[in-house]
Amino acid sequence: MDIKRAKQILSSSADIDVTFQGVSVWIDQLHEDEKMATVHLRGPLEERTQVAVKDLVEENE
Repeated sequence: MDIKRAKQILSSSADIDVTFQGVSVWIDQLHEDEKMATVHLRGPLEERTQVAVKDLVEENE
């Protein structure tokens, strides 16, 4: 995914399915200067981690 699309998803009110390494995640925050995003798993565990935006996949692509 590119940073522009990640920004659109983050600001959207729609529920857009994004995955990281095959696991569904929510984008919490973008760090544009580093091209990184803070994400957490969908579901009961809300452990947050930073990942490269390029490694995020929009599932309806």
